[in-house]
Amino acid sequence: MLKGFKEFLLRGNVVDLAVAVVIGTAFVAIITAVTNGIVNPILAVFGKPDEFGLGFRLVADKPATFVQVGPIITAVVNFVLIATVLYFVLVLPALRVKKRFSAKDTTLTDSEVLVEIRDLLADSQRSAGGRHEF
Repeated sequence: MLKGFKEFLLRGNVVDLAVAVVIGTAFVAIITAVTNGIVNPILAVFGKPDEFGLGFRLVADKPATFVQVGPIITAVVNFVLIATVLYFVLVLPALRVKKRFSAKDTTLTDSEVLVEIRDLLADSQRSAGGRHEF
């Protein structure tokens, strides 16, 4: 039972997934710090001095009804930055490596096999001068 569990843990996919989760978590922290340090102050410029940033109040006299739009924009910026970096840093290089080192698909369809047989027969007839030699 422990041997099967060890094989499961040492499978390439499980280890790769664990590494991806750890790196992804660290990367999310970096992007969140960037958006909190840069994007949020820029969004706060558009809010009024007595408000929490970019947003609007549902009821003019009640500060508790302030709807914050800034955190939504920040979350979208976080997502776009993370997706962009992951695509260009991880996905594209992985696709290139996979394409370069993957085995070529040598499976032929029935039609392709028949075309190759026809071409080989035509070549052998030309080289034999049109005579059939068996």
